[in-house]
Order: sequence, then C-alpha cells, then structure tokens
Amino acid sequence: MSETLAESTSPEAEATGTDGPPAGKPSWRTAHPTAVRNIRWALNILAALLVLGALLLPNKLTHLHLREFVRIPAEAILGAAVALALPRRPRLVVAAVSGAALGVMTILNLLDMGFNDYLGRPFNPVLDWELLDDAQSYVADSMGRAVAVGAVIGVIVLVLLLLSLMTLAMVRLSGLLVLDRRTATRGTLLAATVWVTCSALGLQIAGVPLASQHTAALTAREGQQVLQTVRDEAAFAKVAKVDAFGNTPGSQLVPDLRGKDMIFTFIESYGRSAVEDPAIAPGVDKTLDTSTAALAKAGFHAKSGWLTSATYGGSSWLGHSTTLSGLWIDNQQRYRTVMASDHLSLTKAFKKTGAWDTVGVMPGVQKGWPEQKYYDLDKVYNAFQLGYKGPKFSWSTMPDQYALEAYQRQVHSKKRDKPLMSEIILTSSHQPWAPIPKMVDWNDLGDGSVFKAIQKAGNKASEIIADPTRSKQEYGKSISYSVTSLTQWLERYGSDDTVLVFLGDHQPIARVSGENASRDVPISIVAKDPKVLDRIASWNWTDGLKPAHNAPVWKMSSFRDRFLTAYGSTPHPSKG
Repeated sequence: MSETLAESTSPEAEATGTDGPPAGKPSWRTAHPTAVRNIRWALNILAALLVLGALLLPNKLTHLHLREFVRIPAEAILGAAVALALPRRPRLVVAAVSGAALGVMTILNLLDMGFNDYLGRPFNPVLDWELLDDAQSYVADSMGRAVAVGAVIGVIVLVLLLLSLMTLAMVRLSGLLVLDRRTATRGTLLAATVWVTCSALGLQIAGVPLASQHTAALTAREGQQVLQTVRDEAAFAKVAKVDAFGNTPGSQLVPDLRGKDMIFTFIESYGRSAVEDPAIAPGVDKTLDTSTAALAKAGFHAKSGWLTSATYGGSSWLGHSTTLSGLWIDNQQRYRTVMASDHLSLTKAFKKTGAWDTVGVMPGVQKGWPEQKYYDLDKVYNAFQLGYKGPKFSWSTMPDQYALEAYQRQVHSKKRDKPLMSEIILTSSHQPWAPIPKMVDWNDLGDGSVFKAIQKAGNKASEIIADPTRSKQEYGKSISYSVTSLTQWLERYGSDDTVLVFLGDHQPIARVSGENASRDVPISIVAKDPKVLDRIASWNWTDGLKPAHNAPVWKMSSFRDRFLTAYGSTPHPSKG
C-alpha cells in the first residue's frame, strides 16, 4: 500500500502532465482511466481517514468510541492553512516532518493506552522505555516465548508502518490541497469558522466537544511531563538525603521488638478491590475471616488498615521500596536514586541494630539483584535457590506455599545466635491469574513436583487475560490462595516471638479493579505477644485480617516512620 501511495505523492505533477507515459504502447493508467481514478480517490480517502484518525485517537482504551472520531480537529485546519501558504518544496518538507511527528504521537498514544490500562498512568517518554523489556518478559512468561517474539515483531512492523504511512499520507494530502487552491482555501476558512463556533458555543456530541485540539493538548502534556521529570530528578535527590532516622544509632532502633522473629511479606496485587469489589470480595473476605479465626485458635491476633500505594497495576518494586524506605517512589528514576543512596530502609534498620540476621526470599527474581545492598540483606534466595523442581504458574516461578515451605526448610528452621528479620515476596497472585496453584498437604510439598498435575489442569493464560469477568474471578482466587498459604504457614511454624507484617504492593490492573479505582492496599500486623499490637493501638486499625471500609488510610511512604516510632525508635535526623 505504501508503494501505491508513493506513486501519487505529487498530485500537481499529475495535473501538469509531467508524469505522462512514454510514446508507444499505452500504459495501464491510460488504458484504464476509470480504475485509476477510483484508486486515486480511494487513496485520498484512506490518507484523510488515517490522518484524521491519528489526530482524534484517544489515549485510553475506555475512551475508544465512535464519538471521538466525528469531531473537528484544529490541527487539521492549521495544517491545511500552512500547506496552502507554502511553496512546493517547503510544503513537502513540512508535510513529511509533520507526518512523521504525527506517527510518533500515534505511537505514544498507543503506549498511553497500554500503560493507562495496566499501570493506571500514561507512558513517560523519559523513564518508561526500559519497562518495555519487562513487558516482553511478562508476555514470554505468561503466554510463551513464541507469542512474545511474535508480539515484538508485530510491534516493530506496526511502528514502521505508522511512521511511513503517516508521512506518505500527509505528503499526499498536502499535494491534493494545492490542486485547487481557491476551493481548498475556502474549505479551510469554512472549517475554521465551524470549529470556532463549536468551541465558543461548547457544542458536544454524547458529552464530547465537537471542536477538538486533542493532539495539540497531548503534545503539550508530553512536553510538560518531560520537563517535570527532569525537575523531579534534582528535587527528589535532595528529599532522599533527608531522613528522620538517618543518624539514629542501632541501639535506639526498634528496641521494643528485640528478640522478635520479624517477617515483612508483600503479596502481589493484593489491593482494596480484593476486599471490597462485589465481584471479587465474597471469596477473599471469606478467606480473611476464616484465616483470622484459624490464627486466633493458634494464639495469633491481628490489626489491619489501608495504605495508598505509590504504584498501580504493576511495577511492584516501587511499592516495596516506598514501604520500606519511607519515601514516595512512583517512578523508575526515583527508584534508581534511592537504590544508590544510604537512606535507611526498614530492613536496614533491623540490620543496623546488630540484633538480627537479615534475609530476603525473592522467588520472582531470576537474575542479578543489586538492590540487596540497599536493603542490607545478609542473604537473598532467588528463584533458583529454593530447590523448586515443579512447573511455573504463568509468570510466577513457583507457588507461594512452596516458597514459604522452602523458606522454612532452608532459613527459618535453622538454629542461629540472633533472631531473624525476613523480607518475603509472594508472587502467585501475579497477573494473568492463570493457571493458579492450589493448596496441598504441607508434608507432600517435596521439591514441588506435586504441582505438575495442578498446573496442567489449570486455566490457560490466553483464556483469562482478555476476559474481564474471568480475570476478576481468577484474581480473587489467587489472592485467597496467597493469603491462605501465608496464614497457614504462620499457624504451622510461627512462635510466641513471631511478628508478621504483610500487605499488598498495589491494586490489580484496571480491567480487574475498575476504571478510577483507588490505589489503596490492605496491611496487617499479626503477633502472639499482645504487647506488639498494644504498641499500635493508637493507629485505630481494625481487629483481624480484614480492614474496615473506614479504617485509617495512610500514604504508603508514611509507614516506615510510624512503624519505627511505634516500636520505640528515637529520631536522629540526617539532613543531607
């Protein structure tokens, strides 16, 4: 199609007869004038639809409706005016450059669609390119390597087509305008008058303004985002150097938890929707109530509240680092800044006391993890160090129940001179929520081979990933599985000195949590020693594992300081 468009990118040349056939045998064009005329009209219409579609394309999937494409784009009127005013050569240059730019904006629009749907925010053209590699890995883990390779090839082809076809379309339309400058000028003035009238009167169609300046607004937003990102880097670097507990001696950190076996656990995608969405909550709430009762029978009690996560739908590491650092880390740039700093994390605070050994259990980590240095963990167990021989469950390398049993076997059960502070990341509730593991007898876990039949009998990711209703159902089941795994582990292996803090890292994607869902996640503290929960009585959290709807909501970044203060830490600020 691009070759056919290129044949007629200078309609004025056709009007002057400079591209006529050589003497001799008539060309196909000469022999079939009607067909040629029809093809040219079809190409003109196609070029116009391509450009208008790109100018009016929304950047959210939920806005992808016909009414968005029946508006009058101001950018098209301005482009026509410029094309009519310029001589031939500058006109062609401007048309080609603006066509390529419109292709780039279309690509950014499509990226915005994906990021808004999955992460609840638009694509950041400065910071988010590296996340595309993570997206490719996610597709490979969830749908298979062949699908991932096909997707990459498809994306590359789409990008090249958009850039080339948009450029050719703009050149063709600019040439078409000057074939009859008088008529084109009148049409442009009429369109401008209509646009101004619609804008002044606020005329709408199905709630959408008829007068559009969508692409101009998106371009301005992209520019502002780039500027804000650059400014944020310097500003946040200064913020990260200020720490209320930065100079606190180890002897004055968490003295009220001395001798306790501390466990901080993040449950993937465990968000407020799991507890309150009518389509999801019944199963999850039943699990939370059952687990609360089972823990109480074993002597454990809990209090729960809400934290507002710094991320949504994905980028779990931003939620982990925000919780543990006490800083609002909502993008990759901030994350890199903190990971390279000496800002005190909760895990580092326990290490600094000299009273705890520190360990991380990261079944989702499948390559080098330099963040171990920032978190000050003595040892990190990744996906290959937990002895698992069973199948993967989509993205998740192993079921949570197995990961917890491996932690018990390789770490928690070992005799040591100091109590243990552990950070554990549970991954079974990671999208696409298919297949989902099931609980098995703890004594039958072995090397994980027992899960082969369960994985084989489970749903396929392709069956769930594009179905919102089934995604909600399976998401709820995955959260119930993760919560059950963790609480049963605590019943089975917890002691009088065990203190478990567990929370979600973020809400699930919009397809499950809903458009404009909150960013809140549940958090619970569980212990046998009543003094542990007495220390947080002033927080007014809800008794049990299910936070009440009106339980306190804090920013996730506030948790570190509140936790350190509640358990007797003395502030000694560092000011950079």
